[in-house]
Amino acid sequence: MFRSTIVRRSMLAAVSGAALFTLTACGGGGESGGGHDMSSMAGASPSNSAPAATTAPAADFNDADVMFAQMMIPHHEQAVEMSELAETRASDKEVKELAAKIKAAQDPEIQTLKGWLDKWGKPASSHGGMDHGMPGMMTEEDMKKLADAKGKAFDRMFAELMIAHHNGAIDMARTELQSGANAEAKEMAKAIESSQQAEVAQMQKLLDRL
Repeated sequence: MFRSTIVRRSMLAAVSGAALFTLTACGGGGESGGGHDMSSMAGASPSNSAPAATTAPAADFNDADVMFAQMMIPHHEQAVEMSELAETRASDKEVKELAAKIKAAQDPEIQTLKGWLDKWGKPASSHGGMDHGMPGMMTEEDMKKLADAKGKAFDRMFAELMIAHHNGAIDMARTELQSGANAEAKEMAKAIESSQQAEVAQMQKLLDRL
């Protein structure tokens, strides 16, 4: 009887010790496993974010986009001014129609360009009044001569000056296509290059018959 009691106590002690060992081992394994998991997650986080940074979309705009908008606004404004002169001074029907087409296309683009600069938090101009130094821009003297001309003389001068003006805009558009980052600005640049190249070809033919 006494021996049986001792055996039972020994077995209970052994079972308790085994259970305690098991719990300790499980607890230790859980903490260790949790530690490895956190370390693994912490290590995985930078590796997961690295590709995102690499594949992130390009910036909404860059300096080339800003310069394109700032330069194209006064460039377009002068083209519109030249086109408005044609309304009362041109004698050739094709010149009048072309001038109206240029004004209709460039007036809305001016507003779009101004809207971009406002959205980007950039000023409308960075040239300090030196806009006439841009490609294809007419001087004040050129504009005065055009305003003073009438009839066929105006028609020829308008075509000659607008060809130079368009070529300047085409150069600016190509610069934007090469260096810009903003998708909308590049889309406008592509449209300007395409449409104004076609108008230059039209005006060259027009000069041949005037």
